[in-house]
Amino acid sequence: MTLFRPATTLMVQYAHYHRDRRNIATHLLGIPLIFLSIGILLLNPVWSVAGHTLTLAWAMWALTSFWYLSRGNLLLGMATSVVNGVLIALAHEVPPLAQALGLAVWQAGLGLFFIGWVLQFIGHYFEGRKPAFVDDLVGLLVGPMFVVGEVLMSAGLLQRMRMVIERQAGVTR
Repeated sequence: MTLFRPATTLMVQYAHYHRDRRNIATHLLGIPLIFLSIGILLLNPVWSVAGHTLTLAWAMWALTSFWYLSRGNLLLGMATSVVNGVLIALAHEVPPLAQALGLAVWQAGLGLFFIGWVLQFIGHYFEGRKPAFVDDLVGLLVGPMFVVGEVLMSAGLLQRMRMVIERQAGVTR
């Protein structure tokens, strides 16, 4: 359970739990919902730093981005950081929407968190395997990188990584 393994090693390990396309499809929606919901739940407290608003959500984004960028695959690290940055920016737009719906911000965050995890567990039902994080908590960090990697691979990028994943974890079915 080493936190600082290379991206390809992490992706292969995670892929062993994610070979069913239905599982991957549920993760493409569920994982971003979970990351967004965590961002929503970390909107407070708020600090003003040099005229900018800083929240725990942005601090989480910065820490996770550093981790993704330090895994040895710049394209995957940058893309994951950008996607997560967009999700955190969206999280900061939720309070007025939650209020318009008559919800507290924490209720919106918990609701999205619940929906995201339901999607995850539906996917793992199709897969017939437990989630990767059960065996290795680092899987909670790898999830966002995995779904971004899946999109990049579908777009024809990261082909060397795809070949390693398929050779070691098998092709999707």
